[in-house]
Amino acid sequence: MGRIKPQALLLQSKKKKGPRRFSILAIALILIAVVLVVFVYTSYRLKFQSLGSSSEVQRDFSEIDPKKVQPPKYAVVSTSKGSITVELFREGSPEVVDKFIQSCLKGRFKGMLFNQVIKNFMIHGTSANRPESTEDWTSKGKHNHQLDTSLKHEAFMLGTSKAKDAGGNFDLIITTAPLSDLSEKINVFGRVVKGEDVVQEIEEADTDEHFKPTSPIQIIDTTLKLRL
Repeated sequence: MGRIKPQALLLQSKKKKGPRRFSILAIALILIAVVLVVFVYTSYRLKFQSLGSSSEVQRDFSEIDPKKVQPPKYAVVSTSKGSITVELFREGSPEVVDKFIQSCLKGRFKGMLFNQVIKNFMIHGTSANRPESTEDWTSKGKHNHQLDTSLKHEAFMLGTSKAKDAGGNFDLIITTAPLSDLSEKINVFGRVVKGEDVVQEIEEADTDEHFKPTSPIQIIDTTLKLRL
């Protein structure tokens, strides 16, 4: 058997190593492609299944066709006492719900205080700090002889004041008992579906003569969701 020359061995070695280098490069490219596909798919799911916190989503839902893109149906209000999950009644109060969503997206509820807490009545989160306005809420209508048991007046309903603040701020009101005399003052646009115990804990807070909690209770953040 003839002896193979060193140069021939060198050429054979290079030929064997060539395909190996190509296969490593191909595997690396495939892995990169897989990672990109997974990243895009995950981002898509997070975008349409969970809208995330108000600071993570910057979409104008008031200008979106609900037939094409589904607006959020729920919101989680994180407070210093715990989280409160509310269902939004967009069909019944579309304009109010859209304003609430925009306020969430712009972070307007972050740091908002519950400045009025009235037992067996409501908890009121607002950026305004006017003690004289409490009289408007506590002066219950004396001419109502029959309790309206419609849905909008039940306990744990979410609403906002119909009165427009000078700054155009959106306040939050959660009823803690069935009410019959605030239909002219509150726009109801949702209902608490989880966290009733948190609402009750806020309701039991010690307050001063103006129904303001002696220890600050604030909203930390709001999260919009398509589903629970």
